[in-house]
Amino acid sequence: MGLNATLSMAKQSLEIFGTGIQVAGQNISNAGTPGYIREQLVLNPSAPYRQGALITGTGVEISGIQQQIDQFLETRIHSANTDFSAIDERNTIFKQLENELRELTDGDLSTGLNDFLATINNVVNQPSSIPDRQFVINEADKFAADISSLRLRLNQLREVQTVNVENLVTEANDLINKIVDLNPKISKLEASGLLQSDAGALRSQRYDALNRLSELIPIRYRERSDGAIDVFTGSDYLILAGTSQNLELKTDTDRGVVVSEVYLSQTQSNISRTGGELKGIIEGRDDILGGFVDQLDTYASNLIFEFNKIHSSGEGTAGFEQLTSASRALDPSATLNSEQSGLPFQANHGSFQIKVTNKTTGITNTVTINVDLDGIGGDTTLNSLSASINGVANLNSSVSTDGRLSISADSDYEFRFSNDTSGALAAIGINTLFTGGDSSDIDINSVVSQNQQFLATGQGGGPSDGSNAVLLASFSENPIDSLGGISLDDYYEKIVSNLAQSSASEGALAEGAQTFRDSLLSQREQFSGVSIDEETINVLTYQRAFQSAARLVSTIDELFTILLNI
Repeated sequence: MGLNATLSMAKQSLEIFGTGIQVAGQNISNAGTPGYIREQLVLNPSAPYRQGALITGTGVEISGIQQQIDQFLETRIHSANTDFSAIDERNTIFKQLENELRELTDGDLSTGLNDFLATINNVVNQPSSIPDRQFVINEADKFAADISSLRLRLNQLREVQTVNVENLVTEANDLINKIVDLNPKISKLEASGLLQSDAGALRSQRYDALNRLSELIPIRYRERSDGAIDVFTGSDYLILAGTSQNLELKTDTDRGVVVSEVYLSQTQSNISRTGGELKGIIEGRDDILGGFVDQLDTYASNLIFEFNKIHSSGEGTAGFEQLTSASRALDPSATLNSEQSGLPFQANHGSFQIKVTNKTTGITNTVTINVDLDGIGGDTTLNSLSASINGVANLNSSVSTDGRLSISADSDYEFRFSNDTSGALAAIGINTLFTGGDSSDIDINSVVSQNQQFLATGQGGGPSDGSNAVLLASFSENPIDSLGGISLDDYYEKIVSNLAQSSASEGALAEGAQTFRDSLLSQREQFSGVSIDEETINVLTYQRAFQSAARLVSTIDELFTILLNI
């Protein structure tokens, strides 16, 4: 091996060690860049050659500049991202729901109900007290407004989640398009095949996009021989051999709120609940918030019906001269216990009494109205019920075109109700305090709110009769068949307790999932992250090597000078 070969080897070494310093500098400059993957200069001995009986080396050569990444670890991180993101979103929504309930404050529903019942207890001893009766109506109105307000806030929370879904779809599509754009750029840069070098910066951008995309939806990827990647979610492709499909929204209405579901644009697969933030938000919107809306509706509907059943069998301090039902039937010819009737509640087989009083003489005629709902023969409809009431002396009854029952008394007569064993009056909305069918439309009957005399605190014993108020004050403690035999109080306590337990459980799951993901990210940082100390050592190593190679060039130059001077 001559001086020329040695000089060439030294020159190549200078270039290589200079490149090594450049790679180390690149790593140091990106030490704080999120998602950056450390690059490494890959060196190998150059091919030797034979010179006579000797085989001599030719120095070093660069095999490439490659990113230090563990593909299997990246796959595990993507899976952990998907799991944690879904759990974390659900956990966040649980916390938001707990905040809206305002438990253990003066603004929670249990406090509102207790305040309402407390005013009824005050009326028990003074049934004829106008201020006390008005307080009952005011507290009932406030309690109904509290329920409506909670329902409105829950609807608004659900609407916010739908907006979040829309934003996630936009972000996911941007990430998919970014990967599609990066694929050919990476393939072009790495296409020469002369060196096994990675398009480091572009690959880092693509890995970063994949990492974020894995937080939104579950993904897996496969790298092709040209450096491009195919991306899949479940059994569907997102990017495949140069083709791609985006996410798209389809809207629907759920529990009175406009919601969005997410589909793939080409295969039309529904990926709303496959995983990631998208799954967590949609499950939070529909299952956690929507599920609680269902429970709130159950609470409100039982409150309305059970209270009204007692109230409709009682009497106020004055009788009615004319009365129209608060609820309307969509089909007055349908039986009162059928869904076809369109009434918010269904009556049972039984009866109720109407008391018609001559205001001049004070003579009262009590008539029993049968509600036939035994399924044998012709069962009672709103039309037939109206006909039965119309047959009572000195009473007139009809059904309006919008399906409301109207009752009126002849001149100088008034009427009251009692002993309703069928629940028909409460189902129709006759002699009731609350109106509506659930938390979305609960309100106070305008008949009572405009005249406190119609608050049914007695059962026919005169102005000092508070016997019906006693029943009303304890209604929330009565077992209810539709709630599985538990009381309204117990039902509310149950749903709040279950919510607290579910929230705590979700919080623990989120903490565990985050710990697992953080451990994987720590492993990734150790393998792919930049260590300033390590890179400083690399700079010093290449610097010393560069100095040695430069010294070798100087030495060869001196040798050439000697040869020229011979």
